[in-house]
Amino acid sequence: MGNKELLGLTMIPAAILGGIVVASFSKRIRDVFFVLLVFLAPLIERVDVNFVSREWYRGTSRGFEVSLLDILSLSLLFSSILAPRRGTSRMYLPASLGLMVLFFVYAGVNVLVSDPRLFGYFELFKLARGLILFLAVAFYLRTERELRLLILALAVSVAFQGVMAFKQRYIDGIHRVPGTLDDSNSLSVFFCMTAPFFVAAINSQIPKWLKLTCVATLILAVLAEILTISRAGIVIVAMVLVGTTLATISWRVTARKLIIASFIFVGVIGVTAKSWKTLQARFAESNLEQEYGHKKNMGRGYYIRIAEAIAEDNWLGVGLNNWSFWVSNKYGPKLGYKFVPYRGTDTEPSYILPPDSNVDMPQAAPAHSLAALTLGEMGIPGLVLLALLWLRWFQMGAVFLWQRTSEPMRRMGIGIFFCLGGLFLQSLTEWVFRHSPIYYTAHILIGSLAALYYNKKRERRVAEAEPAMSRPQVAGAFSRFNPATAFQPS
Repeated sequence: MGNKELLGLTMIPAAILGGIVVASFSKRIRDVFFVLLVFLAPLIERVDVNFVSREWYRGTSRGFEVSLLDILSLSLLFSSILAPRRGTSRMYLPASLGLMVLFFVYAGVNVLVSDPRLFGYFELFKLARGLILFLAVAFYLRTERELRLLILALAVSVAFQGVMAFKQRYIDGIHRVPGTLDDSNSLSVFFCMTAPFFVAAINSQIPKWLKLTCVATLILAVLAEILTISRAGIVIVAMVLVGTTLATISWRVTARKLIIASFIFVGVIGVTAKSWKTLQARFAESNLEQEYGHKKNMGRGYYIRIAEAIAEDNWLGVGLNNWSFWVSNKYGPKLGYKFVPYRGTDTEPSYILPPDSNVDMPQAAPAHSLAALTLGEMGIPGLVLLALLWLRWFQMGAVFLWQRTSEPMRRMGIGIFFCLGGLFLQSLTEWVFRHSPIYYTAHILIGSLAALYYNKKRERRVAEAEPAMSRPQVAGAFSRFNPATAFQPS
């Protein structure tokens, strides 16, 4: 164990305890913790310590990762319980928590009956961290004040990634930009997952300065998405942005809206023309037949065939985070792909490809499909549970679609619904839902959605209990945000 790990074992418990204490006594500090948590989510791999590291393993987790964000989320969770804001309950049962716990329990059983177990323990630890983060955000975000802090913090985070993308492309000369996420596909998923949030914010009743911030962030996100040159990402971000706009915009036609629509149309045409050659070349690299129909290349159809082979052999899967191990050692060679096998969980494998190899890397990468990866690792029950969990998240967001109102506590639920839609569509062709920067950002959004869902139910109960109170009065029962007092303790 190196000095970094020893220092981490000493400092992390002390930091968690100290964070809980100061956040319990100062709600201003708690707000700062939340803003940092949101901003640092895509930077999580830059602020972590990796215990029992297996950096050579090509899995979705390669050690017991502990980061600054875990300190912040634990501090936020316990301080929200120990010292709740005036007028709010200490705890409640967030929507989807039951299914998330059930999925975690099944994952634990799956790891215990699998071989090897070590890589599964790594991913199981990440699932536990995700649960803590989900609860921390759900218990913290109770009013419109905290929601606006979320909008601001996420806007700064996304804008930072957008600026980094421009720097990498036009100063560093990187063709497909990765931002700070170290992979262009991950950055593409990040923008697909966050861009709809700002469309909903722009169409909400929030201060003009915050709307302008969201407008600038949205422009940066769309342009940076194009710089990732992700074929699926460019199509998906367009779909979810149009969907969010249609679901949140007022249908009343005005001159102002026509002018804005004209500017957007001209901008889209200009950006498309500027990047057309690059995009055309990228889309021409392969087609659906080559990706899924060709049985001798390593397109995305290869991952589905591997998952099917695993399911036929073992309907419970090979074990959480064991895809790379068993595909490299057994299922890849079984289907004719000559990987270099792993030599256990403690020995670094060889990276030398044999002369007759027909693969591009010595060991297998995770499946480029969340469904195929889950089926291969956790079997049919795991895939069913994951599908139910996603359906629950979509149901939570869908309830905000039916009543058209510009109140942020309602409208941002629509934004998160389409954020999850972008993440889901990208997950059909990528595994990066389990990539830590995406995983943490997604759980912040899901925790926020659970909080909005709870507030919606609470508002309805208040309205039913006091029928004489008008809806505007009920909505006014939830605190409003004042920029001048945003970080003042309440």
